[in-house]
Amino acid sequence: MLENYDLELDAVENKIKAENAKIVCIQLPDGLKPYAKDIVQELEKRTNVKVIVWLGSCWGACDLPLEVNRLGVDLLVQWGHSEWGH
Repeated sequence: MLENYDLELDAVENKIKAENAKIVCIQLPDGLKPYAKDIVQELEKRTNVKVIVWLGSCWGACDLPLEVNRLGVDLLVQWGHSEWGH
């Protein structure tokens, strides 16, 4: 199912490795939430990090889950409809 989307997982993998992240939080729009398990498994397989999923809202770049700071997250990856860069 993930092959239907260009999630730029190679770029995410590279960013995780460049940041030497250990715990990564992914934030997904509602349309991608059904694929959360597959995305987590793919990223954990590629990088050996712990990936957690933010299940709250995701209305765009202004909707950051600031509460993840308490979880010790090293990197937040957010997918949306527009390209922002890496």
